[in-house]
Amino acid sequence: MHLEEVSSCPICRGSSFKELHQSADHTVTHKLFHVKQCRSCGLAVTSPRPTQANASSYYQSDNYISHTNQSRGLFDSIYLIIRKFTMRWKLSLIKKNALPGPLLDFGCGTGQFLAHTAAQGITCFGVEPSASARKQINSSIPTFESLHSLPDIKFSVITLWHVLEHVYTLRETIEDLRSKLQEGGTIFIAVPNMQSPDANHYGSFWAAWDLPRHLWHFSKPNMTQLLEDSGFKVSAIIPMKLDAYYVSLLSEKYQRGGQLGLIAMLKAVKCALQSNAAAASTTNHSSLIFVAKK
Repeated sequence: MHLEEVSSCPICRGSSFKELHQSADHTVTHKLFHVKQCRSCGLAVTSPRPTQANASSYYQSDNYISHTNQSRGLFDSIYLIIRKFTMRWKLSLIKKNALPGPLLDFGCGTGQFLAHTAAQGITCFGVEPSASARKQINSSIPTFESLHSLPDIKFSVITLWHVLEHVYTLRETIEDLRSKLQEGGTIFIAVPNMQSPDANHYGSFWAAWDLPRHLWHFSKPNMTQLLEDSGFKVSAIIPMKLDAYYVSLLSEKYQRGGQLGLIAMLKAVKCALQSNAAAASTTNHSSLIFVAKK
């Protein structure tokens, strides 16, 4: 297993980190990984982490649902139901917060959001590094392995739905995405929020740590700092309330060694309800969408 230390914070360039906790990889290896926190801006990082050349091996599992459209159990079914509902909701957010024009979905997975968006008459492009995921995307939608292989066009909208936490070159990617936007264009970035009430409740068992696939663990302040330092203006922060339910269910499962009975499911639902209620006045929900303008 090839691992590397993170020595510099990509947001504030700080080099001083404190140990936050250890959490297991519940999807592939079941080994422990460390989460450390920048003492300056509060960004948490997975360190040591897999090298980028070795990262793909941590996604090679039937349990990694975002790279498949197949349901293999309760959690897959819940995920696919939520995904179907949120696709419509995400598109409505885009129409409310952005000008019409071509859309790029960065980290598009198996292309479900792209297919839904293209069906509404919107010109769409996708970027997805996973070859196996790209094979499942509708062939009529132009999809590329990386940003650098895209045609030389500017987009009105760029979306990242729970993708940024997986990206090795964090600041460079944000700046590259900004260069692909039209003037006045809008970027939508959904990330887990490590300061949410459900994260505090489950601690190291919080499913959205998802180590070691999640390299960065954000909060509202440092995510805002990253965008503003990269030349964006944050125009809205929107909660993803359904995420609290899915994440709490998975967290209960992890906390109980892979078992999830009725009582545990009820506890998860209760935690999600309480998390959303507690976050209502602060917009500090389990996952957040950052809407920012160029």
